Amino acid sequence: MNTAPALPASPAAFRRVVLASMLGTAIEWYDFFLYGTAAALVFNRIFFPTLDPQAGTLAAFASYAVGFFARPLGGIIFGHYGDRVGRKAMLVTSLVMMGVATFLVGLLPTYDQIGFGAPLLLVLLRLVQGVAVGGEWGGAVLMVAEHADKKRRGFFVSWVQVGVPVGLIMATGSYQLCGLLPESAFLAWGWRVPFLFGIVLTGLGFFIRRSVLESPVFERAPHGAGPTRLPLLEVLQDHRRSVLLAMGARLAENAFFYIFTVWILSFATQRLGMQKSTLLNGVLLGSAVQLIAIPYFGALSDRRGRKPVYIGGTCFLLAFTFPFFWLVETGDPFCAIAAIVIGLVGHAALYGPQAAFFSELFATRTRYTGASLGYQLASPLAGGLAPLIATGLLGWSGGATWPIAIYLSGMAAITLVSVWLAAETNLLDLSDQG
Repeated sequence: MNTAPALPASPAAFRRVVLASMLGTAIEWYDFFLYGTAAALVFNRIFFPTLDPQAGTLAAFASYAVGFFARPLGGIIFGHYGDRVGRKAMLVTSLVMMGVATFLVGLLPTYDQIGFGAPLLLVLLRLVQGVAVGGEWGGAVLMVAEHADKKRRGFFVSWVQVGVPVGLIMATGSYQLCGLLPESAFLAWGWRVPFLFGIVLTGLGFFIRRSVLESPVFERAPHGAGPTRLPLLEVLQDHRRSVLLAMGARLAENAFFYIFTVWILSFATQRLGMQKSTLLNGVLLGSAVQLIAIPYFGALSDRRGRKPVYIGGTCFLLAFTFPFFWLVETGDPFCAIAAIVIGLVGHAALYGPQAAFFSELFATRTRYTGASLGYQLASPLAGGLAPLIATGLLGWSGGATWPIAIYLSGMAAITLVSVWLAAETNLLDLSDQG
């Protein structure tokens, strides 16, 4: 097997790979986050108007969670063909799936127009979104990881992760602009505009991604061990421990993120009477800070190791759990914005090294499937359920947030144990893993 360094033909080609992966990821997450923002702010009134506000919010978040439960299926399907056929083709396919589903959400009739069929169609399109984004992450990350020099892999792969806050900024910003409309206009048609605009971004992403080179590590693999016929079966037989550790490492990162960026929108507006623009500004500012923080922590993991950075970030989130809610519950706009921004900086310490860390846990022949499975199986258990669990705990406690803080602390504890048990991977050569 050829074990020459897995580098692209030129620095320009490598920059194109990084840019295409980051921008494509940003577009897909723009689509995915639109749904979360709309679920927190408008879907309870458009698609579940017969329920009381609390039940309507729960129903909207339940439809939101459906996308997370579809993500492991997307990781399995796209991982299989990504390990068998190649990374590039799967990236283009997932992008088109996501873009079309998002565009169709913007065209959906409301509950008042067609009754129960409206929320049913909404859930079906959310399922398609979940499958698409479930297949997206592994391919985008591996395209960069398998091109990059191992000494700076954490830094370069972290730029794919930057696509997430970029997508969040675009989604949140679009709803900020639409929120300037009169309430009646926003509910009638304004909420649809960001979903419909997604098809334009999809066209741009399709053009960019078609121009990139296939992963050199993947292309060389057939000269050695070759791709496996059933990557999922091999992962479950030989790499169960790595999948479970990746899942555990992801729980805190994913749960905290969706509490900070999605659940807080409904809690602070409905319970504390805060302006939705205040909370959206906090998410925008925190996401902007992450544009710098994520690459910083990715680069730090190249120098210090994946585990120390990841564990440090988890400890910070654990310590910040109760202060986060104390700050928000003051009802002061500055304190609420500060809480969101500080929380997202802590989240970046996990998200920066995460993509390289998970990629390094698996061999080339099953890397797409293994990394996607570990990453996506945690999504429904953490991010998908976090807003639902938080809303349920809030109702159970009569409006107190301490049970939510304890729930998040438990997720952080699982992540700490998982990362502690994992091997340090920051100096592995992906070309030597077959």
